[in-house]
Amino acid sequence: MTLALLTLVHLFATIIWVGGMFFAHQCLRPAVLASLEAPPQRLALWRAVFARFFPWVWICVIALVLTGQVIILNMGGFAAVPVQIHVMAGIGYLMASLYAYLYFVPYAALKKGVASQDWPAAGAALSRIRALVGTNLVLGLVNVAAIILLPAWLH
Repeated sequence: MTLALLTLVHLFATIIWVGGMFFAHQCLRPAVLASLEAPPQRLALWRAVFARFFPWVWICVIALVLTGQVIILNMGGFAAVPVQIHVMAGIGYLMASLYAYLYFVPYAALKKGVASQDWPAAGAALSRIRALVGTNLVLGLVNVAAIILLPAWLH
């Protein structure tokens, strides 16, 4: 795979993941709150949305890590890349770790709560998911800004 194609895959994975978080956090959430009054309806909807979105996030996370590592190797490894690449990779690994935690802990609790109709537990899990998605959204936007702005600031 050429460096340009690897970079394109890396960029597409970033757009899908960060864009999906922005849509869910800033657009879908307010619409769900305004449109669905009953917590069971809202929680079941979020369960269904995440069941469709999270497999895409896994694909994106794996693609980002793999393409990022190959691109860095093609640039001569971490010892040879500029500081903004270190920042991007560090934030990216933090985001991937937060997502893995989100998926295996609060999302598992949301699924369990919805399946057993334990709405308070499902609601608490959704609140944790929302906070983690908000954190990852900010980190993702900071990461994009850093990769663009750091080279100009450092010169």
